[in-house]
Amino acid sequence: MNMSRARERLVVIGGDAAGMSAASQARRLKGPGELEIVAFERGHFTSYSACGIPYWVGGDITDRDRLIARTPEEHRARDIDLRLRTEVTELDVDRQRVRSRDAGSGAGSWTSYDKLVIGTGARPIRPDMPGADAPGVHGVQTLDDGQALLDTLERTRGRRAVVVGAGYIGVEMAEALINRGYGVTVVNRGSEPMSTLDPDMGRLVHKAMEGLGITMVNDTEVTGILTGDDGAVRAVSTTEAEFPADVVVLGIGVRPETALAKAAGLPLGPHGGLLTDRSMRVRGHENVWAGGDCVEVLDLVSGQERHIPLGTHANKHGQVIGTNIGGGYATFPGVVGTAVSKVCDLEIARTGLREKDAHRVGLRFEAVTIESTSRAGYYPNASPMTVKMLAEHRTGRLLGVQIVGREGAGKRVDIAAVALTAGMTAEQMTTLDLGYAPPFSPVWDPVLVAARKAAAKVRSTS
Repeated sequence: MNMSRARERLVVIGGDAAGMSAASQARRLKGPGELEIVAFERGHFTSYSACGIPYWVGGDITDRDRLIARTPEEHRARDIDLRLRTEVTELDVDRQRVRSRDAGSGAGSWTSYDKLVIGTGARPIRPDMPGADAPGVHGVQTLDDGQALLDTLERTRGRRAVVVGAGYIGVEMAEALINRGYGVTVVNRGSEPMSTLDPDMGRLVHKAMEGLGITMVNDTEVTGILTGDDGAVRAVSTTEAEFPADVVVLGIGVRPETALAKAAGLPLGPHGGLLTDRSMRVRGHENVWAGGDCVEVLDLVSGQERHIPLGTHANKHGQVIGTNIGGGYATFPGVVGTAVSKVCDLEIARTGLREKDAHRVGLRFEAVTIESTSRAGYYPNASPMTVKMLAEHRTGRLLGVQIVGREGAGKRVDIAAVALTAGMTAEQMTTLDLGYAPPFSPVWDPVLVAARKAAAKVRSTS
């Protein structure tokens, strides 16, 4: 008898946050004698912060390895058989096995499993248009992507960059390229940057980007990426103009990387992500779990499934999965859609629903916007802050909050995230016992000012 197969085997597809968190947690709970763990990663790196890539590209972080939380060697030291540069090409759920291919040798082989974790992440959206795959055009999702972009920046003679899309990645990469000394144009099909905000709040981001020297081109659709005689990118074309470019960064967004799962017949949601139960087990499959950017999660505010690719969720998913595989019990109840970013010193945050989200799910609401300051108005360096709040008509239930301001603005969104998770009303929020001192807040914190105004509007319209 092959004693090595007398123990259970866990196979993990994907070596970043969700996959390796699951593997590490399962190893904490079950030793090598009980559980064999084999992990496949098609890239060169494991357990890294993809969120830090724009700051590495921009030069704020000079050492790439600072983005790596745990190296392959550290995982292997914990008896995890981690195989880098090895891509899983086929998933056979019926026979409980995966087929992998070594990038170096090209050799393929099957590996059986008792339990499987899918942590394949997401892939940057590449528009279906001429030139999208030309040299000098980059999506930025992994450390390998970031390294490829830096290599292009170092060997490119010109200093013109075009960023396609103005979501989180697009905005952050635009600032990174400005920091690298590039002239940057952002082409955005939306009316304002940061479509995760309502347009009136996105307008504040627009002004900040222009203040950095970024040229914003809104309400414009890219029609093609033009190349020169050498095949490399030379311009981005739209319906109205051409924008010269020596490098192009795609910031259009990402899609769940679920081609393997789809081919294997695993259930996918409306956004293309895997569907799981609260234990992160793939629905209808007892021995298959999934987490991270390849899954859809429950939005606790709208009650619908959403695809929200964030490292915070991925790490939590991995902890839940690893605990359940290791013999414990854990669940992931859902999210409220909290995110924070910045443009230079402008902090941008949101949680819950935007106006169009609320309309889409049939919710009636009241919306208020207030202007306040980060500190007591008389205290030095108090800076302006704009807070927008949505509350449900009649009930006053908090539905969403957006905040744009300088130092101290962004993390205030956590107050609203907790209130959303607890199902609080705007009226209930007004009594929250928040910390106060002039260096940190006005007597009435900006979030509470918005809550007071929202509660008053709900009362007046009910």
